[in-house]
Amino acid sequence: MEFNTKLLHGKAIVSNPSREILPPVSQVTAFRYESMEELEKVFLHKSMGFAYSRIGNPTLSAFEQRVNELEGGVGAVSCSSGMSAIATALLGVCSAGDEIIAGSGLYGGTISLFHDLEKFGIHTVFVREMTPENIREAITDRTRVIFGELISNPTLKVLDVPTVAELAHEAKIPLFIDSTTATPYIARPLALGADVVIHSTSKYINGGGNSIGGIIVDGGKMAWDFGKHTALADFKKYGKRAFLLRLRTDLWENMGGCMAPANAFLNCIGLDTLGIRMERICSNADKLAKALAEIPGIEVNYLSLENHPYHGFVEKELGGYGGGILTFRAGSKEKAFAIIDKLNYALIASNIGDIRTLVIHPASTLYIHTSVEEREAAGVYDDTIRVSVGIEDPEDLIDDFVSAIREAAQDEE
Repeated sequence: MEFNTKLLHGKAIVSNPSREILPPVSQVTAFRYESMEELEKVFLHKSMGFAYSRIGNPTLSAFEQRVNELEGGVGAVSCSSGMSAIATALLGVCSAGDEIIAGSGLYGGTISLFHDLEKFGIHTVFVREMTPENIREAITDRTRVIFGELISNPTLKVLDVPTVAELAHEAKIPLFIDSTTATPYIARPLALGADVVIHSTSKYINGGGNSIGGIIVDGGKMAWDFGKHTALADFKKYGKRAFLLRLRTDLWENMGGCMAPANAFLNCIGLDTLGIRMERICSNADKLAKALAEIPGIEVNYLSLENHPYHGFVEKELGGYGGGILTFRAGSKEKAFAIIDKLNYALIASNIGDIRTLVIHPASTLYIHTSVEEREAAGVYDDTIRVSVGIEDPEDLIDDFVSAIREAAQDEE
């Protein structure tokens, strides 16, 4: 099956109890059993079933299976947010004294998380450019995971997943990829060589801006070194599935970062149209970026532009798509604010992946708690405007942005 057909008719689309075409919302706290013996078997993982929604729920399971099928993994765990998914995944392989290697041009919230992990004794080594050479130099005997964004937000660097994965596996280190900005429609990191893929489902997977969530998908191919990854030692008997089982029965269950059943249901609805939405979003972003690039004094950052330093990866890893995010520099913070305030269709909001076009000044919001060096490494300057392109008619979007830029320039004169 091709992508859109698989979304609607894949193996993860199961028969529901009363023949519903969508999984019903199991908005319950606990599940009833006829005997204590039955419930005991569920708690001992000797029998399939659900006992308490913090440790398992049918609606969550339906959503997890669908995303897992799209990504080609062996199992998935849904979380309360994208940040919860990243934190849970990293804590699954890291203990006090361990190190993470990560790209410096990450989403601001992820950078803040890495700083918080320092308080738990987990240190992050930030690499300015995620090249194999730079990563190799950063690896020590304490390195437990390499973490990167497939398409970094908002700097729009693309990780060379096959090359970095080969290096990581030589060192017996897993490669974790945040693929939120790419989505399974544009790229599948597990097929490219990554070991774990993470999404903030609040973004493109949901698409409607109506629920927070995250998901972790395990590729099930990592040959874990249990002497190195001591956090997984108790799950050694599960071999390559040790990480997934630790997530499911340790961290996810004990730390309580589960997704709400209603949010899982809304994400299932979003999944149905992921393919057609991403195709329209990427097309709109390409047209808007090219129109803005023709305006004197406007510096546009978008992957499909031929002068972009990562343009070659559009065909190599991203299926010919440039994604739904673009940024441009206005010349000053004041002018950036003026342009944003004059837009009619783009909504001022701190999200991406919505069907509506969203715009924000990252330095004043998403990166307000980071250093100047960290902001610039992420491609964020005082005059940077980030645009999450929606599905509006491209002619209207182009006219809106061009008019706002023109009016802001006239106000300066």
